[in-house]
Formats: sequence, structure tokens, C-alpha cells
Amino acid sequence: MRIVVTGADGFIGKNLRLRLAELDHTDVVGITRSTPPKALHSALAEADFVFHLGGVNRPQDPADFATGNAGLTQTVCTALTAAKSRAPLLLASSTQAALDNPYGRSKLAAEDAVRGYGAATGAPVHVFRLPNVFGKWCKPNYNSAVATFCHNIARDLPIQVNDPAAPVTLVYVDDVIERFVQLMDGADAAVDAAGFATVAPQYTTTVGELARLVQAFKDSRGTLMTERVGTGLVRALYATYVSYLPVESFTYTVPHHGDPRGVFAEMLKTPDCGQFSYFTAHPGITRGGHYHHSKTEKFLVIKGQARFKFRHMQTGQMHELVTTGDKPEIVETVPGWTHDITNIGTDEMVVMLWANEVFDRARPDTFACPVGG
Repeated sequence: MRIVVTGADGFIGKNLRLRLAELDHTDVVGITRSTPPKALHSALAEADFVFHLGGVNRPQDPADFATGNAGLTQTVCTALTAAKSRAPLLLASSTQAALDNPYGRSKLAAEDAVRGYGAATGAPVHVFRLPNVFGKWCKPNYNSAVATFCHNIARDLPIQVNDPAAPVTLVYVDDVIERFVQLMDGADAAVDAAGFATVAPQYTTTVGELARLVQAFKDSRGTLMTERVGTGLVRALYATYVSYLPVESFTYTVPHHGDPRGVFAEMLKTPDCGQFSYFTAHPGITRGGHYHHSKTEKFLVIKGQARFKFRHMQTGQMHELVTTGDKPEIVETVPGWTHDITNIGTDEMVVMLWANEVFDRARPDTFACPVGG
């Protein structure tokens, strides 16, 4: 199928084109402001689906709102109608279409043009009134607070928050693209009560909370304490922040401590799921020799040969096992058993370690006690 994407070099357009390429759509025609009118009409005449993402939102001349939004959309609809096309047309409009200002009026007129094309031809049309869309490749210091916060904070540049309590509704660009592609593939064109296509999930937060989270992402490199970045808004926002890192910030160091036994380095701490670290040990070196009441740990030998020894603090029962870097095998410490680990190989031993809680110096839950035996 031939897919036409207007605004192909814009924020949403770039993300959409990449996704279409991943899905092996090879006949995708990107339309930009530099596309000649003849090429635009030719592409639309042969289109099987049209994503109309092109428009203007910050022109130097307010009159450009009418030409860049309403005018361009009318041109697209007229070209499709003239070609006797019934190609589905998807419009990325804005929630500001409900406002009585030059931008809002131009977006409302664009919506009317798309609906008119659908009514006149019977072609399926999908009109999205998108709230603030965020994600990778959005232009900073333009019209997106998320993009500006991520870009500036990643570079130690100041940000401005006039009203921290100001509410903001957001959608993540990956979710927008997923819904766009679903509709292109014939998914049910569910609409809201006002007849607009919708994207889910939508996130409601405040400008102040956005700024706090992005700053927390920045600070986590020093504290090693990560936010809960696995789901929802925080996941999407963290991915967005990282996408704005300058290349010289793709790497950072973490604290490490060395002594005659080897090196110990912390990697990552979490609010409620413990922390990750690794350590090394020279041949013949023993580490550990302590027990815990509640803390548990998982050890994974990455390199070398390790002997783990355990002794029950009440019964005196002993247990011993050997693992190597050649076989991925987790060894878990158990509360109430004192334990240690010895490098019994001839090379340096490297061990990855997860503890279920972040180390608390005031209450370490670590009590020295040789295993013996």
C-alpha cells in the first residue's frame, strides 16, 4: 500500500516513518514544506492511506496559521477528492482547536475540512485532538515543556517553571504511533463522545512534577537511586529524558572501593527493590563472613570459580557449593545462615550481586561471623 505522511520531518512524522519502516512498509511518501505542489498532488492521487500531520504552530506571521493549517488541509482534501480517492485520512489536530484564537480556529477549520472530505466521498476519516505529545525527537525550547526540561536539564541549563501546580495532560509518542498504525490496519475506529479519535493512555500531572521527575533522572547518576521507571508516565518520561542526552553524557562513573582483596562497585539503587553491585576477588581471597536477619542477596559469578560456604546460626548445619562463570547459576543467601565466598580459581573472580534492600548504615542488618569449617 502507498502511505502518504505530511509533516514527515516533524516530531510525530519522524517517529511514524521509523515505525512504518520497522513494519516493512516500503511505499511511504513523506511530504514536507519543501515538497512541490505537483509532487504532493501526485502522491495523494495514488495514496491508500494518508497521515496528515503537517501544520504550523508558531509562525512569525499569525496569518500563516490559516494557510499552514486550514489551507494545507483543504489542499489535501481537495486533491484526494479530485482524484476520486476514498483513501482513509487521519488528521493530527490539537486540543487547542476548542479555543478561540488564531491557532485554534485554524485547527478547527482543518478538522472541518477532513470531516467534509469524509462526508463527500465516504472515505474513513480519523480526527485526533491530541494533548501535549512527548517523546524522542521533539524540538526543545519551542512548544513542549517536556522537551525543554529534558534538553536543558541534561545539559545543566536552567528551566523556568512559572506555576508548578499548573495541570498538564500528556500522551507518549509511541502510544500515538501505535494507535495510528492500528487504524491504518483496520482497527475499530472508536471515538469519544464528541466524535474524536483518542489515544490511551493519557497522563495528567503538573508542570512542577514534570520538572521534579526530570531533575531526579539527572540526579540519579550521583545518588544511584533510580525512579520507578518501569511503567506508565515515569517509564515514558525517562526514555524521553535519556533520548536528549548529549553523546558525551552516554557514560558516567559509579563509586568503587578497592583494597587488597579486590574491588567493590555499586551500580544502581531502587526505592523498594534493593540495589545492584559487583565485586572482584583475587585468587585465594574470601569475602563475606557475616549473616543477616532479613536481608537477602543473589550472587552471580560472571568470571572465575567460587566456593560458597554456609553455616546455620542455630543448628550449626554446614553447606558448601561451587559455581563458575561458565555456568549462569544464582546463589541466594538465606537469613540466619552466615556465609562467605572464596575465589578457588587461578584468575580474578568477578561476581554480580543484588541485595533486596538498599544498604542502611544506621541499620545495616549485617553481622560479622566467620563460617568456620
